[in-house]
Amino acid sequence: MRRTVRPSRNTIAFALIVASAIFSLLALTAKPSGLHSNPPELRANNHTLSLTLLAATRSDGKDSFYFNGQPNAPTLRLPPGDQLKITYVNELPSQPHESCAIPPCMDMTNLHFHGLTVSPDAPQDDVLSMMATPGQSLHYTVQIPKDHPPGLYWYHTHPHGESHRQVLDGMSGALVIEGIESYYPSVAGLPERILIVRGRSMNRDPQSADLQRRVALSSYSCGGEPEAPEEIFTVNGSVRPQIEIAPGERQFWRVVNASADRYLDLQLESQQFEIVAMDGMPIAQHDPHHATRMADHVLLPPAGRLEAIVTGPAPGAPRHLISRCVDTGPDGDPNPSMVLADIAPRSAAGSIPRLSKSSLPPDVKELDLAAEEKAPPRFTVTFTEDKNGFYINTEKFAPDAAPMVRARVGSFQHWRIVNASRELHPMHIHQVHFLAYAENDQPISDPVWLDTVNVPYGGSVDVIMDFTDPVIKGMSVFHCHLLNHEDKGMMAKILFE
Repeated sequence: MRRTVRPSRNTIAFALIVASAIFSLLALTAKPSGLHSNPPELRANNHTLSLTLLAATRSDGKDSFYFNGQPNAPTLRLPPGDQLKITYVNELPSQPHESCAIPPCMDMTNLHFHGLTVSPDAPQDDVLSMMATPGQSLHYTVQIPKDHPPGLYWYHTHPHGESHRQVLDGMSGALVIEGIESYYPSVAGLPERILIVRGRSMNRDPQSADLQRRVALSSYSCGGEPEAPEEIFTVNGSVRPQIEIAPGERQFWRVVNASADRYLDLQLESQQFEIVAMDGMPIAQHDPHHATRMADHVLLPPAGRLEAIVTGPAPGAPRHLISRCVDTGPDGDPNPSMVLADIAPRSAAGSIPRLSKSSLPPDVKELDLAAEEKAPPRFTVTFTEDKNGFYINTEKFAPDAAPMVRARVGSFQHWRIVNASRELHPMHIHQVHFLAYAENDQPISDPVWLDTVNVPYGGSVDVIMDFTDPVIKGMSVFHCHLLNHEDKGMMAKILFE
């Protein structure tokens, strides 16, 4: 699928050249902040991964996950068929220190297991009725199906009205379903890096000017937005770390855009990404004869994930991992280019964890969906907005609302997502993946399966929803994954029956 967003306005070549030169100069002169390291990991024991996770406030006043007394979110790793048990304790203050999209803030919180094909009913991936106010706890028991696709997923908070603030504060973590090596054996034995990219607000931050300098934040706005940028990106909580890779060395990178409301257009200068999976779905599962895709850069909307093999740049080549400028539309927020990390040379004999060979057999599912693609849409999702809020099919989300749509489990369905606004919207649906096969009524070359898709402003995307797994039965939701929009109404219920 086409993963780039091209600016909609013509700009003169001179401006582009000047902007590029300034960006390159800043990138060369700014200093990185330290070495990249993977987050701490937890693995299943006797087919169960159990942990206690706290929601609490850090000394800087921001909300955070706490694990083992530290403000950190561990990477959770499970093979298909195992069980995840989390005791989630809300220790946030009863009088919130921060604002939220829809006051009054209540510091309520819960968890969403983004991308997992699991039940939407309690005590699993239930974001509607499982909710903890300060002093309360939630007990999750999530059963991973034995045939679950392996790949990178993530978990984050999902309290309607307060999700944007909590995710922007960093309440998120990686979740890996093991076994991707069975679909693409070439990744076995490669050093593995997990990169959780989050947004960091610069509003009222006394270090704002220094942060902008450190990431070489571009002053060029490819969308022409008049507002000043409000966020920079961090990688595993660090501002512009160093990633060590030897020239010519191959590593397996797993990247999640865990920002609340910003787009990543990832580029590793002078190198290509050999894409193995998108949004946790191995390409080889549905297209074993074309198991990877090559790309110079990859657009990841908020919540999007990339799993790819990268190769260390040659000596003397540009050595930056950057996010390119993204035109988010006339009404969108600025999304300028910046440096995410610097690529540092290292000896090949490092201590980075390596992927072991998988003993799980691949579950290849070659599908013929041509008839459903040609059929009229069974449901149309239309995103709109005005000064009073954000809407799906002219309706704002209400916790007590009836489901907007019902879907019979056991079917594939053609949906059309229409963006009638003047800014980008990433559409996410819980519990399932879909094949995005057309954009603005034009076929997408090399389409892939996703759980979050960018919808161009003033345009549309056609997808084939996979509602075939009986485990998804129950009440679920779909929404814009710009969480400020979701908080303000751009979400709706779907009943899988």
